[in-house]
Amino acid sequence: MAVKIGIVGMNGIGNNHAACYKEDDLAEVVAVCDVVKERADASAERFGVKAYYSVKDMIEGEQDLKIVDITTGGIDNGSWHFEPAMEAIGYGKHVLVEKPLCHDVREARDLVAFAEKQRVYLGCNLNHYFTSPAEKAKQYMDSGDVGELVYCLAKMGFNGGEMNYALANSPKIKGHPYFHMRAFLTHPFSVMRHFCGEITHIQTFSDRPGFRRSAGDVMVSINSIHVKFANGGVGYLLSQRGDTVYGLGGWWSLEVAGSRGTFCIENCVEKVSFWKATKGIAPISVQPEPEVTHFGTNDFNRTFHNRLHAFLEDVENKVAFEQLRASGRDALAVLEYVHAVQESYERGGEVIRPHPLPPLHGDPHFMM
Repeated sequence: MAVKIGIVGMNGIGNNHAACYKEDDLAEVVAVCDVVKERADASAERFGVKAYYSVKDMIEGEQDLKIVDITTGGIDNGSWHFEPAMEAIGYGKHVLVEKPLCHDVREARDLVAFAEKQRVYLGCNLNHYFTSPAEKAKQYMDSGDVGELVYCLAKMGFNGGEMNYALANSPKIKGHPYFHMRAFLTHPFSVMRHFCGEITHIQTFSDRPGFRRSAGDVMVSINSIHVKFANGGVGYLLSQRGDTVYGLGGWWSLEVAGSRGTFCIENCVEKVSFWKATKGIAPISVQPEPEVTHFGTNDFNRTFHNRLHAFLEDVENKVAFEQLRASGRDALAVLEYVHAVQESYERGGEVIRPHPLPPLHGDPHFMM
């Protein structure tokens, strides 16, 4: 039986989610909601559902609603997530929130704690590792082919350069120095954590190029971040927001190296290469031939379908809370990392220890 869903926030992302659900046999969108009446009405007509203009009216008007999908935006793309998510959880609904989980890390902590108290699922759209290359790479790790983690290198950003630059006029971006950190770093951190585990130490050297300074742009758009993982491995994340043109690996690449092998994912969905360590020392100029798996696509948008379907599966299967994929706790962890990056920057590159996740209290299994 299809899961009945209501979507809150019918701008670009909300309509994207609705279109994904329309293709999914597990999903049935029954309502859309937006405080801007024209948006709600237009999406309702497009998808053949009822329009609402408040979360309260939507939930009380749709008695069989099981999931509320929060796709609102706001400052740094996240300041309008907390209130509708808390309201929906208060009604006992399962909730999926777009990234970042919240704009304020303290609100995110409260949101995760409230979902746990209400015994409902809270997920986040950490969609970047719901891909075929990531699945293949995880198989390398789970089979022991990578071995003990040595290092992780992540690069995510946007093509650009000063000839393509224009000062952003959107009120959710303009005048906000941490827009790129808060709106985007959730994604690369979530991928690094997915493969390498918890991060215990963070240090950043962040800045903005001269052409942004000349334009009066306050966004800290270049982030060079050094991390240490709980398992002893080290890592590096480079991210920039259209300040240059990316080279090898494209806009999104991840290299994870272990004591037995190394894999590299390129362009998120395109391909994964694996180099296996062998006995004997090859000449330094000789590169071992990798096993390369091409997936025949550059369509990043399919990650939305994959991630949303995974949430529906987990809800329907009533998985244990600690087994929920891309959970609110996962999203809180990476938001703590982002907050640590901001703190390190403000302290001139000091090493910061991110706030740890609280323990998962009580029976971890689904009870409703």
